[in-house]
Amino acid sequence: MEIISDNGTAFKSGEICAFARQHKIKWQYSSIYNPRANGLAEAFNKVLIKLLRKIVGDNHKSWDERLREALWAYRTTFRTPTQATPYSLAFGAEAVLPLKIELTSLRVAMYAGLPLDKQMRLRLDELDAMDEKRLMAQQSLELYRAQMERAYNKW
Repeated sequence: MEIISDNGTAFKSGEICAFARQHKIKWQYSSIYNPRANGLAEAFNKVLIKLLRKIVGDNHKSWDERLREALWAYRTTFRTPTQATPYSLAFGAEAVLPLKIELTSLRVAMYAGLPLDKQMRLRLDELDAMDEKRLMAQQSLELYRAQMERAYNKW
């Protein structure tokens, strides 16, 4: 496993280094004062800032109170490059919205009526399917990147 972070002192502390060694995590640091070196994080930050601006409106000081909403919106929104939501790629199923729990979604109802052992088997089957879904998302992302590269490198 590999983690890339900025050069913040929090990431270079003895505890973090010991944790990384213990878990065989290779830790790399991005270039100082070079946002392009950490392009994916910077791209996400741009999207997050746009979401927060829409959510907080004129009340700019409330951004920290509304951050969870913005992150939820991002995680549950379909992404063209991966052909999936970030939530579904992380957890293997689409998010069950609080409103759907009140209205009893099919997924919630399906689990509710089953004995625990069958619920567990069903969840294990879903987890097995996650690998395939993530592979498909990776392939879709690579195709999307190639399309974007061709579009922007025409010159």
